[in-house]
Order: sequence, then C-alpha cells, then structure tokens
Amino acid sequence: MSASLTLNKIKAQKGISIAEAANRVADLGWTPSYVQEAMTFPTDYKISKTPRDPMKQVLRSYFPMQEEKDNRVYGALDAALRGDMFRNVEPRWVEWMKLFLAIIPFPEISAARSMAMVGRLAPGEELRTGFTMQMVDEFRHSTIQMNLKRLYMNHYIDPAGFDMTEKAFSNCYAGTIGRQFAEGFITGDAITAANVYLTIVAETAFTNTLFVAMPSEAAANGDYLLPTVFHSVQSDESRHISNGYSILLMALADEKNRDLLERDLRYAWWNNHAVVDAAIGTFIEYGTKDRRKDRESYAEMWRRWIYDDYYRSYLMPLEKYGLKIPHDLIEEAWNRIINKGYVHEVAQFFATGWPVNFWRIDGMTDEDFEWFEHKYPGWYNKYGKWWEEYSRLAKPNGHKAIAFEDVNYVYPHRCWTCMVPCLIREDIVMDTVDGQVRTYCSEPCHWTDAVAFRPTYKGRPTPNMGRLTGKREWETLYHNGDVADIIKDLGYVRDDGKTMIPQPHLELDDPKKLWTVDQFKGIQFASPNITLNEMSPADREKFIADYRRQGPAGRRAPVKA
Repeated sequence: MSASLTLNKIKAQKGISIAEAANRVADLGWTPSYVQEAMTFPTDYKISKTPRDPMKQVLRSYFPMQEEKDNRVYGALDAALRGDMFRNVEPRWVEWMKLFLAIIPFPEISAARSMAMVGRLAPGEELRTGFTMQMVDEFRHSTIQMNLKRLYMNHYIDPAGFDMTEKAFSNCYAGTIGRQFAEGFITGDAITAANVYLTIVAETAFTNTLFVAMPSEAAANGDYLLPTVFHSVQSDESRHISNGYSILLMALADEKNRDLLERDLRYAWWNNHAVVDAAIGTFIEYGTKDRRKDRESYAEMWRRWIYDDYYRSYLMPLEKYGLKIPHDLIEEAWNRIINKGYVHEVAQFFATGWPVNFWRIDGMTDEDFEWFEHKYPGWYNKYGKWWEEYSRLAKPNGHKAIAFEDVNYVYPHRCWTCMVPCLIREDIVMDTVDGQVRTYCSEPCHWTDAVAFRPTYKGRPTPNMGRLTGKREWETLYHNGDVADIIKDLGYVRDDGKTMIPQPHLELDDPKKLWTVDQFKGIQFASPNITLNEMSPADREKFIADYRRQGPAGRRAPVKA
C-alpha cells in the first residue's frame, strides 16, 4: 500500500470528484504474497491488459444510491400489505412463485461469490472496486428476494411450500435444475464462470425476461410485491453488464483466448437458454390468468429482448473483434421456442410430476386454450387433449395421479448437462461418457459434457474447466422407490402427516378434493437413466430410436403397420 496515501486522507478530501476518487482507490490495492497470483482463482485465460471500470463506481456514491432504492422497495412492500394485496392476487400465480422464489435467491448468492472470485482475478484496482460493488449488489438482491418470500409465506392463504424452499432447492427435481444453473457461476474456470456464463450471457441476455417480463406479468395477476423488488434488482444490471464487457474486451486483447471465448459462449448461451427459458417461459405462460389477446407471449418477448436487443445489438457487433458468435445455437434456441414447443413441453412435464412438487398447479381452462391457440397456432392439437386429461384427473376419485395413468405420455429422460428433461424427443442424444451411458436433450448439451468440459480443448490443456460429476439426476436418488416413501422423504406433506402439499388444482375447501400420501403407496418409481444403463446395447439403441419417434407432448411413437 502506498505510504503517501491512506483511506483517512481520501475520506478527508470531500471536495474531490467521483472520478478522481475512483482513480485514487487504485492506490489502495495489494497483491497477495502468500500465493501465486494465478493460483488465487485459476483460469486458463491469458490476462495481460488492465481493464477499467466504465462506471467509476466508489463507495461514496454507491451506498446513498442503494439506500434510496431500498427505501422505495420496503415502502412499497409496506403499502402492499396495508392494501391487503393478498385478497386480490391470483392463486395460480402465487403458487408458481413457490418454485420461483425457492430458486432465484440462490443464483444471486452464487453471483455474489462469483464476483468476489473474478474481482480478485481481474488486474487493476479500479475494476476490482466495480466487482466489489457488484458483489454487494448480489447480496442485496438475494436479501430482498428472501424477504419477499417471507411476506408471501406470512400472508398468502396457503403458505405450505414457501416455508421449505431452502430444502426444496436441493431436493426437488425442479429446484436441482436451478441449483446446477447457479453453481455454474462459481465452479470451474473463473473467467468462464464469472464472466462469460454469468455477466456476458445470463445478466446481459436474460435479465429482461427475468426482471422486466416477470414483474409485468405479476402486476397483471394482482401481485405488486414482485414488481417492486425485481425492478429494483434490474436497476443494478447496467453496471454488471459494463463490468462483464470490460473483462470481455480484456480477454479479446489476447489472441490465445479466442478459442476459449468461443467455447464458453456456446456453452453459456445454450445452458442459459435451456434453463432460463424453461423456467421463466413456464411461469409467464402457465402461471398467469391474464389472457388478453394483445398481451405478449413469451415467444414475442424473447424475440424482442433476447433476439433483437441482445443477439443483434450486443453479440453481433463483437464479430468486428474477430470473435465467432454462435449464430447456429441462437437460431436453434428460437426454433425450439417458436416451432418445437419448448416452453409448453416443460410446463406439461412440471404438471405431470405434481406429486413430487411443493406447489400446486392450476389446470388450463377454455380461456387459456383460446389464448394459446391464438398465440401458438396448433397448440391445442399438440397439448390441449393432455391438459383436458389433467383436469379430469385432478381430484381423487378412485384413479391414480396423471403420471401413473394411461394418457399417452411417456416419462422423459433427464439431460445430463442442463438437467432439463429431454422433452424435444427427436433431439435426444445418447452417448457413453466417463464410462456411463448418458442422455442429453440436444447436441449442444452433449458437446458441453463430451467436448467442452474436458482437460483439453482443441489440443490445449484446460485443467481449470468445470466438470459434470456425481448423481446429477433427481430420479437416480430414488430408483425403484415407493412413491409414497419418496414424498415423505422429500417432506412434501402437510402438518396432518398425510395430506400432500402439492395438488393438481387450487381448491382447499374440501378435504375429499385433496390427495393424500397414502394414495401413492405401492407405486414404484424407476430412474430412466439407471434403467437405460442396465439395458443391453441393442435394447438401448432400440429404445432411443423409439424415443426419437415420439410426438409432441410426449406421445408414444406410432406403431408401424
């Protein structure tokens, strides 16, 4: 540390500009002597150029700005409670918030840890200060989101599910998808995780659908708490995007990083699409009661904010630096949303799995059918009949839950990489990797595991790249288990010890309408992945061929004449 400059001296000079204060902060940095700099947080990238913080952020300006934001947030939350918002909010929407708010605070915490990691790695104290502010941002986001969850839990008519989100994040088949997504911010190569995966793709591409579209839909359903919180979160994203862009330009300055950047863009883009579009698309399309014909569909939102604003305005200009943009993957992501029914397949899967949810899923009505057909022509022929079956089987009447009835639906395999099931059946890939037969939802997810996440890439050692290991599939943990025992082990049972938290409808007025755990005794559940590995090679190939022929909405493959 400079002997001529101290923090007290900086504090005493109240008349200096923010820009000058930012410059002087640089003199307060130090390099750790207890470890080699490259080993603090390892990366395979070559870093030679010192980037700068375009926002010139320092504590003196940062904390008053954030305090004002917090005052607005908590003032609005108090107003919502005083106005008894929960008398008017749509239950369909709030039920999906049990899943959403179980997941979202944890990626924020991972993002905070990620910024601490890349802040140590980045050369130059100016940008390190910017990453430090971003770290504090992420902690703030997680805190106000968890407070939001607390308010829902305390005031909603059915708090069951809100009170166990931390547990559910780690043991629910849907929560574990969010967990692998969040852990991608903090594992593997520091630049890959913190910069490309998080700031360049997740924050720059997908925050508009997450923090703008979601609040808009919440307000349309009578929920004024979520918009207040999430618009406050979004207000920080411009600084985060600028930080990420600075590191990106730093990496582009060295030709040796070009292959790694192109690899990481492909991986980061596809994994973000697979997870974020699956989640946010489902919440927006199937969690709403707003069926105005002029309301944007998720596909329309995606085209405007992600395809036009991010892809065409942000990514494509990077080609002038010689960076190869994954045009093919962006076009395929759009194709999956508009032509292959990706969001609709995900929503159907969540509804099929309702017995092992911790939230209730409302069935679709004629009004919903009409809106979907208007926005997605041909929707009814693909999904309408199944949703009619869902409503028919929603209340116990001597039949089993829809997952265990013959409704022409084949339970899907899990993708080893993104962990979203292989719902677009024709795109499934099967391969033996690390001595295990694995399934992938798509070729890009297969490439991620088999090619990108390896000790070498294009002949170059990449020892710091991440790995996909362990029992990643939720189903594997409960192979050949009794469904009733599985539900009890998950903890998804109400206080009476028998009535289930999840239900395939929203009615709580009559106990006879509610499913109990006893109604699932004797039903065995087998892991698709373990079952596949136990097959002979010939049987596996036959099985996968049949899987690829299955139709939309998981319909069984047609029988050849």
